[in-house]
Amino acid sequence: MKLVLSLAKLLKKVLAVLVLIAMVMSAYMLWARPYQLNWGATELELNQAMPGDHLDPQPEFFATRGITISGTPEEIWPWLLQMGYGRAGYYGYDIVENLGSPRGIRSADSILPEFQEFKIGDEVPISSVARMVFYAIEPNQYLIWTGTNQKGSFLWALYPMDDKQTRLISRIRWSFHWTEPGLLSLDLFTEFTDYLAVREILQGVKGRVEKQGEPMARQNIEVAIYVLTALTFLVTSLSLLIRRLTLKRWLTGLATGVVWLVTWFLPLPIWVGVCLEVLVFWTLFNLRDFLTKRYKPNENTI
Repeated sequence: MKLVLSLAKLLKKVLAVLVLIAMVMSAYMLWARPYQLNWGATELELNQAMPGDHLDPQPEFFATRGITISGTPEEIWPWLLQMGYGRAGYYGYDIVENLGSPRGIRSADSILPEFQEFKIGDEVPISSVARMVFYAIEPNQYLIWTGTNQKGSFLWALYPMDDKQTRLISRIRWSFHWTEPGLLSLDLFTEFTDYLAVREILQGVKGRVEKQGEPMARQNIEVAIYVLTALTFLVTSLSLLIRRLTLKRWLTGLATGVVWLVTWFLPLPIWVGVCLEVLVFWTLFNLRDFLTKRYKPNENTI
């Protein structure tokens, strides 16, 4: 009998966690994902054909993002060509993307002549363990990275608006490796964190061309907030499996999921992200429900 009751309680907890995750993921699919896949892009850019589209005609992950830069294609192009791990970096979240790089953790703040003479087929080091290749290079127009099997494409394209402004467009076409479990971690990274990386790369290129660089300390704080909000959601959700299940705990788990979505997928000022994370921790560590394992008779058990 006790075993049956224990299994029933465990099943209820598992169901509660699944419902929680399903609600947060539904919000991601309905709101956050469409937003992050189209960040900064115009309606015309979203619908127009671009180089590399034929490499994966029906991708499962299709993202077109853009930014306006006060500069000509000729001024922007060298920054794109020299990108890569162990090269100029990515001008984004260096503490993550350049970790262990032989050239140091900070992305380049100047044009590096030694990384300006690439040809089709040359490797593009993505990280210490991942490589892509140049599939196409059209100076001052676009370059395409692709995998060694030439499936999927990473496009960086320049479209001049006038004599002083240029649109920098990133388009990614990617299909998940359902039959290759070893690559699923890369797929998860692409799905959930690619937006953070690409958005910061676009802004990093813009800042360098316009000579308005962002302090690395600010980037590091943003990374810390992203990690903390994700971990808080994960830990709070899993805690439902080992603690007594109450409505208050479940709602707190839902709140941490909302904070994760808002922090990751909205262009919030950094102080807003800090305040949200502080609010989450204040809630977690000041609710008696999370400070003691003792069950109070007036708690609302689900």
